[in-house]
Amino acid sequence: MKYFALFGNPVSHSISPRLHNSALCGLGINGIYGRILLEQGGDIIDKFKKYNLQGANITVPFKESVINLCDELDSIAKEIGSINTLVRIGDKIKGYNTDAPGFMMAIAEFGKINKALILGAGGTAKALAYILDLSGVDVEILNRSDKSEQFNNYKFHTHTNFTPSSYDLVVNTTSAGLCGDELPCDKHLLNDIFSNSKFAFDVIYNKNTQFLRLANELNVQNKDGRDMLLYQAVLAFNIFFDNKFNQDNITQLMRGVFEL
Repeated sequence: MKYFALFGNPVSHSISPRLHNSALCGLGINGIYGRILLEQGGDIIDKFKKYNLQGANITVPFKESVINLCDELDSIAKEIGSINTLVRIGDKIKGYNTDAPGFMMAIAEFGKINKALILGAGGTAKALAYILDLSGVDVEILNRSDKSEQFNNYKFHTHTNFTPSSYDLVVNTTSAGLCGDELPCDKHLLNDIFSNSKFAFDVIYNKNTQFLRLANELNVQNKDGRDMLLYQAVLAFNIFFDNKFNQDNITQLMRGVFEL
């Protein structure tokens, strides 16, 4: 029996166990994927070893805090400074980031993106900023507090010093709307942002957040984080098994979960 899990706080809302267990079952693998609620990120590696996990995923708010606890990092995770996937390789634990490539797969339908505004400055924001920049996109960051020292390669704004420009894509990476119905920034400010934007993307999935509702009201094409969740899970699952499975097969097995 192989054991896998999701670490985070909160985790009760996550359908990641259903996605991974669907793939495990469909591929005939003797394994199980569960959830582990954590109070502090420093416990992740100890818990990983305690429960004899083969692999794990990490969600908010621990994607950055565990980065220095891994024995090894893949090149993307090292560049980003944020991980969402852990894998046991021999007696070592290696960290990966599948959020970044999963996000690019999710926004492919939007077409060419030249300029993007990311709301938030956590681990997910770092991953998306990195992969967008790598793809030739001009990236700006908007956050409530000043974390500009963590985003040296990008234009960084706080809510008090920001004047909206025009954007092809606006991405909400904050937790606003996850449990309640908040917006990631002041509604008037978001109105101004959307009025000169083409596309909107919320990493929160399976929920019509106020961010997405406002985008709809202003006729901004948008989507939630369902496909990003799907694709990052597909990539992470294959990493758990040294990329030996057909990616399309995993995608098909996982996609059906959203229809349940």
